[in-house]
Amino acid sequence: MPEQLWFTQILNHLLARPVTALMRAVRIEPRHPEAPIYNALAMEILVFIFLVAVFFYVRTRLSVDRPGAVQHIFEGAHGFVQQQSREIIGPHSEGYTAFLLTLGYFILICNLIGLIPGFESPTAVKFVPLGCAITAFVYYQAQGFKHAGIGYLKHFAGPMPVLAPLMVPIEIISHLARVLSLTIRLFANMFAGDMVTLVFISLVPIGVPILFLGLHIGVSFLQTYIFVLLTTVYLQGAVAEEH
Repeated sequence: MPEQLWFTQILNHLLARPVTALMRAVRIEPRHPEAPIYNALAMEILVFIFLVAVFFYVRTRLSVDRPGAVQHIFEGAHGFVQQQSREIIGPHSEGYTAFLLTLGYFILICNLIGLIPGFESPTAVKFVPLGCAITAFVYYQAQGFKHAGIGYLKHFAGPMPVLAPLMVPIEIISHLARVLSLTIRLFANMFAGDMVTLVFISLVPIGVPILFLGLHIGVSFLQTYIFVLLTTVYLQGAVAEEH
């Protein structure tokens, strides 16, 4: 059985039987029926609970006259993503801000949670970045069809109908490569950051690791920004007016 974090142990103690039964119901046999929930999934659940609690806290304390520090932070993040979306996508970008912000918050907290003793960054496990990339892929494709209907398929045929047999497979491969690119970029950076931090903590436990923890924080914010930025760019290509 793989090593479990304390929060993973709690979830497996409470939910192992129903989760195992559900997996078997869809014909998936868990490797460890007594502990079907692994650390990365447990950390994702914890991040979800944390974000819901924070959103609820902010929502109950919204104020026009006397906004608090937390409200200023969230309004600043909202304004930044909205302005960036407007510059990239255009004036009709406001409808996508909620998705981009939620995706960004989730990835950022997943990146940073590994800095807390007793936790791990789920984005350092390849399946989590892959899930985020697939979510972004499905979302911008769905928005493309919502915006242009079946005419969105013209986007894959290229500007000249005669080149459609050549362009369609190239475009399909290009879009699938975006999922791979988003996944590898986020996973590789977070996995490498965690490994470097652990190595230096084990070699020099005092002083030096602080520098790498600061670097880890910087990489966490940077990778979150890049992921959201690329998703915005892909959205722009899907909902551009000419499509």
